[in-house]
Amino acid sequence: MDVFIIGLLLALFAGLSTTLGCIISFFIREPSPRFISFIMGFSAGVMVLISFVELLQEGIKSNGFMMGLIFFFVGLLIMLVIDVTITHEYEFEDSIEMLTNNQKECEDPYHHRHYRHRHEKENNVNLEKTSMFVFLGIFIHNIPEGMATFIGTVKSVELGIVLAIAIALHNIPEGIAVSVPIYTCTNDRKKAFFWSFLSGISEFLGALLIGLILYPFVNDFLLGAMLSIVAGIMIYISLDELLPVSHSIGKEHVAILGLITGMFVMFVSLMLI
Repeated sequence: MDVFIIGLLLALFAGLSTTLGCIISFFIREPSPRFISFIMGFSAGVMVLISFVELLQEGIKSNGFMMGLIFFFVGLLIMLVIDVTITHEYEFEDSIEMLTNNQKECEDPYHHRHYRHRHEKENNVNLEKTSMFVFLGIFIHNIPEGMATFIGTVKSVELGIVLAIAIALHNIPEGIAVSVPIYTCTNDRKKAFFWSFLSGISEFLGALLIGLILYPFVNDFLLGAMLSIVAGIMIYISLDELLPVSHSIGKEHVAILGLITGMFVMFVSLMLI
Protein backbone atom coordinates (compact mmCIF):
# COMPACT_ATOMS: atom_id res chain seq x y z
CA MET A 1 0.00 0.00 0.00
CA ASP A 2 1.24 3.49 -0.85
CA VAL A 3 2.79 5.36 2.08
CA PHE A 4 0.48 8.31 1.35
CA ILE A 5 -2.61 6.17 1.99
CA ILE A 6 -1.04 4.53 5.05
CA GLY A 7 -0.27 7.95 6.55
CA LEU A 8 -3.87 9.07 6.04
CA LEU A 9 -5.25 5.87 7.55
CA LEU A 10 -3.01 6.12 10.62
CA ALA A 11 -4.04 9.75 11.16
CA LEU A 12 -7.68 8.70 10.83
CA PHE A 13 -7.15 5.93 13.39
CA ALA A 14 -5.49 8.33 15.84
CA GLY A 15 -8.19 10.96 15.43
CA LEU A 16 -11.17 8.66 15.72
CA SER A 17 -9.98 7.41 19.10
CA THR A 18 -11.89 10.41 20.47
CA THR A 19 -15.02 8.38 19.76
CA LEU A 20 -13.67 5.65 22.04
CA GLY A 21 -13.54 8.22 24.82
CA CYS A 22 -17.13 9.10 24.02
CA ILE A 23 -18.17 5.43 24.27
CA ILE A 24 -16.35 5.13 27.60
CA SER A 25 -18.34 8.07 28.92
CA PHE A 26 -21.57 6.28 27.94
CA PHE A 27 -20.94 2.85 29.40
CA ILE A 28 -18.30 3.14 32.11
CA ARG A 29 -19.85 5.07 34.96
CA GLU A 30 -16.76 5.23 37.12
CA PRO A 31 -13.54 5.33 35.07
CA SER A 32 -10.52 5.61 37.32
CA PRO A 33 -8.81 9.02 37.26
CA ARG A 34 -5.59 7.16 38.10
CA PHE A 35 -5.96 5.04 34.99
CA ILE A 36 -6.52 8.04 32.73
CA SER A 37 -3.66 9.85 34.48
CA PHE A 38 -1.41 6.87 33.79
CA ILE A 39 -2.47 6.70 30.13
CA MET A 40 -1.77 10.39 29.58
CA GLY A 41 1.61 10.11 31.31
CA PHE A 42 2.35 7.02 29.22
CA SER A 43 1.49 8.89 26.01
CA ALA A 44 3.71 11.80 27.07
CA GLY A 45 6.58 9.40 27.77
CA VAL A 46 6.28 7.86 24.31
CA MET A 47 6.19 11.27 22.66
CA VAL A 48 9.10 12.75 24.64
CA LEU A 49 11.43 9.83 24.02
CA ILE A 50 10.61 9.41 20.35
CA SER A 51 10.91 13.16 19.77
CA PHE A 52 14.41 13.43 21.21
CA VAL A 53 15.77 10.01 20.25
CA GLU A 54 14.20 9.53 16.81
CA LEU A 55 12.57 12.61 15.27
CA LEU A 56 15.02 15.32 16.31
CA GLN A 57 18.00 13.07 15.68
CA GLU A 58 16.82 12.42 12.13
CA GLY A 59 16.32 16.14 11.61
CA ILE A 60 19.86 16.86 12.82
CA LYS A 61 21.24 14.03 10.70
CA SER A 62 19.59 15.45 7.58
CA ASN A 63 20.22 19.16 8.06
CA GLY A 64 22.95 19.54 10.68
CA PHE A 65 22.87 20.39 14.37
CA MET A 66 22.01 24.08 14.06
CA MET A 67 19.31 23.76 11.41
CA GLY A 68 17.85 20.71 13.13
CA LEU A 69 17.42 22.65 16.38
CA ILE A 70 16.14 25.74 14.59
CA PHE A 71 13.34 23.72 13.04
CA PHE A 72 12.73 22.08 16.42
CA PHE A 73 12.12 25.52 17.96
CA VAL A 74 9.91 26.39 15.00
CA GLY A 75 7.71 23.45 16.02
CA LEU A 76 7.57 24.72 19.61
CA LEU A 77 6.66 28.22 18.42
CA ILE A 78 3.93 26.90 16.11
CA MET A 79 2.21 25.23 19.05
CA LEU A 80 2.76 28.27 21.27
CA VAL A 81 1.05 30.53 18.72
CA ILE A 82 -1.87 28.11 18.47
CA ASP A 83 -2.00 27.89 22.26
CA VAL A 84 -2.23 31.62 22.89
CA THR A 85 -4.59 32.43 20.02
CA ILE A 86 -7.03 29.51 20.05
CA THR A 87 -9.32 28.53 22.90
CA HIS A 88 -8.59 25.03 24.17
CA GLU A 89 -9.72 25.07 27.77
CA TYR A 90 -11.24 21.62 27.79
CA GLU A 91 -10.15 20.73 31.33
CA PHE A 92 -9.97 16.92 31.34
CA GLU A 93 -10.05 16.82 35.11
CA ASP A 94 -13.43 18.55 35.32
CA SER A 95 -14.97 16.22 32.74
CA ILE A 96 -13.57 13.14 34.43
CA GLU A 97 -14.70 14.39 37.84
CA MET A 98 -18.21 14.82 36.48
CA LEU A 99 -18.16 11.28 35.09
CA THR A 100 -16.58 9.53 38.06
CA ASN A 101 -18.97 11.22 40.46
CA ASN A 102 -21.77 9.64 38.43
CA GLN A 103 -23.58 12.96 38.30
CA LYS A 104 -27.17 12.50 37.24
CA GLU A 105 -28.38 16.03 37.20
CA CYS A 106 -27.11 18.83 35.02
CA GLU A 107 -26.39 22.11 36.73
CA ASP A 108 -28.00 25.32 35.62
CA PRO A 109 -26.73 25.67 32.03
CA TYR A 110 -26.24 29.38 32.52
CA HIS A 111 -24.02 28.87 35.55
CA HIS A 112 -22.22 25.60 34.75
CA ARG A 113 -19.15 25.32 36.92
CA HIS A 114 -17.39 22.43 35.18
CA TYR A 115 -16.48 24.21 31.97
CA ARG A 116 -14.87 27.57 32.64
CA HIS A 117 -13.36 29.49 29.78
CA ARG A 118 -9.75 30.55 30.34
CA HIS A 119 -10.57 34.22 29.93
CA GLU A 120 -13.53 34.10 32.30
CA LYS A 121 -16.46 34.38 29.93
CA GLU A 122 -19.71 35.69 31.29
CA ASN A 123 -21.45 33.26 33.61
CA ASN A 124 -24.61 33.26 31.52
CA VAL A 125 -23.00 31.26 28.71
CA ASN A 126 -24.94 28.01 28.41
CA LEU A 127 -23.32 24.61 28.55
CA GLU A 128 -23.87 23.70 24.94
CA LYS A 129 -22.17 26.86 23.73
CA THR A 130 -19.27 26.25 26.09
CA SER A 131 -19.01 22.70 24.81
CA MET A 132 -18.58 24.15 21.33
CA PHE A 133 -15.53 26.03 22.60
CA VAL A 134 -14.24 22.73 23.92
CA PHE A 135 -14.86 21.10 20.55
CA LEU A 136 -13.26 23.97 18.61
CA GLY A 137 -10.12 23.92 20.74
CA ILE A 138 -9.63 20.17 20.42
CA PHE A 139 -10.46 20.25 16.70
CA ILE A 140 -7.78 22.84 15.96
CA HIS A 141 -5.18 21.31 18.29
CA ASN A 142 -5.62 17.92 16.60
CA ILE A 143 -4.64 19.24 13.17
CA PRO A 144 -0.86 19.39 13.93
CA GLU A 145 -1.08 15.91 15.43
CA GLY A 146 -2.50 14.56 12.18
CA MET A 147 0.32 16.27 10.32
CA ALA A 148 2.84 14.70 12.69
CA THR A 149 1.43 11.22 12.14
CA PHE A 150 1.60 11.61 8.38
CA ILE A 151 5.15 12.99 8.42
CA GLY A 152 6.31 10.18 10.70
CA THR A 153 4.78 7.66 8.31
CA VAL A 154 6.65 9.20 5.38
CA LYS A 155 9.89 8.62 7.31
CA SER A 156 8.91 5.03 8.12
CA VAL A 157 5.63 3.19 8.53
CA GLU A 158 6.80 1.82 11.88
CA LEU A 159 7.39 5.36 13.18
CA GLY A 160 3.98 6.43 11.92
CA ILE A 161 2.33 3.53 13.76
CA VAL A 162 4.07 4.42 17.03
CA LEU A 163 3.04 8.08 16.75
CA ALA A 164 -0.53 7.13 15.86
CA ILE A 165 -0.83 4.88 18.91
CA ALA A 166 0.63 7.50 21.26
CA ILE A 167 -1.71 10.18 19.92
CA ALA A 168 -4.68 7.82 20.01
CA LEU A 169 -4.08 7.12 23.71
CA HIS A 170 -4.29 10.75 24.72
CA ASN A 171 -7.20 11.42 22.37
CA ILE A 172 -9.39 9.14 24.48
CA PRO A 173 -9.66 11.68 27.36
CA GLU A 174 -10.30 14.37 24.76
CA GLY A 175 -13.32 12.40 23.57
CA ILE A 176 -14.48 12.24 27.17
CA ALA A 177 -13.99 15.99 27.57
CA VAL A 178 -16.17 16.73 24.54
CA SER A 179 -18.93 14.20 25.12
CA VAL A 180 -19.47 14.22 28.91
CA PRO A 181 -21.04 17.67 29.32
CA ILE A 182 -23.25 17.24 26.26
CA TYR A 183 -24.44 13.76 27.22
CA THR A 184 -24.89 14.62 30.91
CA CYS A 185 -27.13 17.58 30.23
CA THR A 186 -28.99 16.47 27.10
CA ASN A 187 -28.95 12.68 27.50
CA ASP A 188 -28.48 12.62 23.72
CA ARG A 189 -25.89 9.99 22.82
CA LYS A 190 -26.04 10.73 19.11
CA LYS A 191 -25.25 14.38 19.67
CA ALA A 192 -22.37 13.62 22.04
CA PHE A 193 -20.98 11.01 19.66
CA PHE A 194 -21.21 13.36 16.68
CA TRP A 195 -19.22 16.15 18.31
CA SER A 196 -16.54 13.83 19.69
CA PHE A 197 -16.24 12.23 16.24
CA LEU A 198 -15.95 15.62 14.56
CA SER A 199 -13.28 16.80 17.01
CA GLY A 200 -11.08 13.85 16.07
CA ILE A 201 -11.60 13.90 12.30
CA SER A 202 -9.42 17.03 12.11
CA GLU A 203 -6.37 14.79 12.49
CA PHE A 204 -7.23 13.18 9.17
CA LEU A 205 -7.76 16.64 7.65
CA GLY A 206 -4.35 17.76 8.95
CA ALA A 207 -2.68 14.71 7.42
CA LEU A 208 -4.52 15.24 4.13
CA LEU A 209 -3.53 18.90 4.07
CA ILE A 210 0.17 18.25 4.63
CA GLY A 211 0.06 15.33 2.20
CA LEU A 212 -1.48 17.30 -0.64
CA ILE A 213 0.73 20.35 -0.16
CA LEU A 214 4.17 18.96 0.73
CA TYR A 215 4.23 15.26 -0.10
CA PRO A 216 4.90 15.77 -3.85
CA PHE A 217 7.94 17.93 -3.02
CA VAL A 218 9.49 15.88 -0.23
CA ASN A 219 13.31 15.62 -0.32
CA ASP A 220 15.89 14.87 2.38
CA PHE A 221 16.11 18.50 3.55
CA LEU A 222 12.34 19.03 3.72
CA LEU A 223 11.72 15.70 5.42
CA GLY A 224 14.44 16.42 8.00
CA ALA A 225 12.97 19.86 8.66
CA MET A 226 9.48 18.43 9.05
CA LEU A 227 10.70 15.75 11.47
CA SER A 228 12.40 18.39 13.63
CA ILE A 229 9.25 20.52 13.61
CA VAL A 230 7.16 17.51 14.57
CA ALA A 231 9.55 16.84 17.46
CA GLY A 232 8.94 20.37 18.73
CA ILE A 233 5.17 19.94 18.39
CA MET A 234 5.22 16.63 20.28
CA ILE A 235 7.38 18.01 23.10
CA TYR A 236 5.10 21.02 23.50
CA ILE A 237 1.96 18.88 23.64
CA SER A 238 3.59 16.55 26.17
CA LEU A 239 4.92 19.22 28.52
CA ASP A 240 2.14 21.79 28.24
CA GLU A 241 -0.93 19.57 28.06
CA LEU A 242 -0.47 15.88 28.80
CA LEU A 243 1.78 15.95 31.86
CA PRO A 244 0.09 18.88 33.67
CA VAL A 245 -3.32 17.28 33.25
CA SER A 246 -1.96 13.85 34.20
CA HIS A 247 -0.57 15.32 37.43
CA SER A 248 -3.78 17.19 38.19
CA ILE A 249 -6.12 14.19 37.99
CA GLY A 250 -3.77 11.51 39.30
CA LYS A 251 -2.43 10.96 42.80
CA GLU A 252 0.95 10.22 44.25
CA HIS A 253 3.34 9.27 41.43
CA VAL A 254 0.90 7.95 38.82
CA ALA A 255 1.84 10.53 36.19
CA ILE A 256 5.59 9.97 36.44
CA LEU A 257 5.07 6.21 36.55
CA GLY A 258 3.12 6.47 33.30
CA LEU A 259 5.86 8.66 31.83
CA ILE A 260 8.61 6.19 32.71
CA THR A 261 6.57 3.24 31.44
CA GLY A 262 5.87 5.03 28.16
CA MET A 263 9.55 5.82 27.69
CA PHE A 264 10.56 2.23 28.47
CA VAL A 265 7.98 0.77 26.07
CA MET A 266 9.17 3.19 23.39
CA PHE A 267 12.79 2.17 24.06
CA VAL A 268 11.91 -1.51 23.64
CA SER A 269 9.93 -0.74 20.48
CA LEU A 270 12.83 1.14 18.92
CA MET A 271 15.18 -1.70 19.78
CA LEU A 272 12.86 -4.20 18.09
CA ILE A 273 12.37 -1.96 15.06
